[in-house]
Amino acid sequence: MKAYLEKITKKQDLTMLEMEEAARKMFLEMTSDIEIGAFLTGLRVKGETVDEITGMVHVIREKSFTLPEMIPDIIDNCGTGGDGSKSFNISTTAAFVLAGAGIAVAKHGNRSISSKTGSADVLEELGVSLEMTVEQMQYILKENGIAFLFAPYVHPALKRVMQVRKALKIPTLFNLIGPLTNPVPLTTQLLGIYRRDMLDHMAQVLNQLGRKRAVVLNGAGYMDEASLAGENHLVILENGERRHVILRPADVGMSEYSNDLIVGGDARKNAEILHDVLDGKTGVHRDTVLLNAGIGIYAHGKANSINEGIELAKVSIDSGKAKQKLEHLIAYSNQLAREK
Repeated sequence: MKAYLEKITKKQDLTMLEMEEAARKMFLEMTSDIEIGAFLTGLRVKGETVDEITGMVHVIREKSFTLPEMIPDIIDNCGTGGDGSKSFNISTTAAFVLAGAGIAVAKHGNRSISSKTGSADVLEELGVSLEMTVEQMQYILKENGIAFLFAPYVHPALKRVMQVRKALKIPTLFNLIGPLTNPVPLTTQLLGIYRRDMLDHMAQVLNQLGRKRAVVLNGAGYMDEASLAGENHLVILENGERRHVILRPADVGMSEYSNDLIVGGDARKNAEILHDVLDGKTGVHRDTVLLNAGIGIYAHGKANSINEGIELAKVSIDSGKAKQKLEHLIAYSNQLAREK
């Protein structure tokens, strides 16, 4: 690692091939925790480039249990976290709305790292079994149109690096790339990030990773979700072209609400909110989910506009199809867990 450490400490960027080689060395036993920590810190201080982010993602996916693309046009709507908003599990709730709208969703996620309740925490509270093999995840995705891919199970090689990351207690490249390492070869993606300055960078990374369409967003209040509190900054990627958009609630016929109104709680509280939304309860939680699901449906290409996406999201909830996707995920996951 010495040569790469020396280069980044001089604020010199690594090529994609250099980054891939350095990333592979991070997984070797001979590489010390200190070297890993120094490398991640050095990248953070220098500023990570598009090629460096892409190179790291290539290696992580190389060392993961990869699921083949069994059905076309699979999407993920996982965000980076790290925005400090303590919101309820917006993207997890929206994932079921996407699935209810007929879109295949490979929901990649983990337990809470920076927030109070991660996607895995709330799904476990809802009754979803996380103890799935890769083959079982693949089966559920094919049969149900939505599956949860629990990060520790599909990325076992990352365990040591994650321990170093936590010990550093500062943001690193790994605070950004979680959603990029989905083991399914996605064709479309909705990516929420907590850093507005990285919107265009991440859109370029998604393009290099082969996404045909994607939306990268940073919400009002610098959330990693779309928010009804004001201006949402979006970069829309389509066939290699990037377009920057500012989206306000009024642009899609919605009222403005403070982010204080979407603060969640522990796993039980957030599971209640998720149930309420899928059961059709109106209010700020539903509207926030509709906004995010609408953007996701548009990112996928099933809708020609975000407004149309929101209308399809309403149908998904009000028809009961979104709720059915949750119920089937609970049933399938527990059945397969018992058969292990």
